[in-house]
Amino acid sequence: MAAQSPPQVACPTCRKPVLWVAAEKFKPFCSERCKLIDLGDWATEAHKIPGPPVWDHENPGRPDADDGQPF
Repeated sequence: MAAQSPPQVACPTCRKPVLWVAAEKFKPFCSERCKLIDLGDWATEAHKIPGPPVWDHENPGRPDADDGQPF
């Protein structure tokens, strides 16, 4: 039986190919630099998960508040 080559993915930041093996400690990123760039994008909200806001800014005590009632 022939040995299969490990799966390869594209780095989410720079698109460089990355082998999906234990030796690639930053996978799916190609480097720590690309990992930190992605983290910074999430921190500055350049990346967002679509959908309604989870936090209700008018009722900050309750993340799911929509009925105006206390806890």
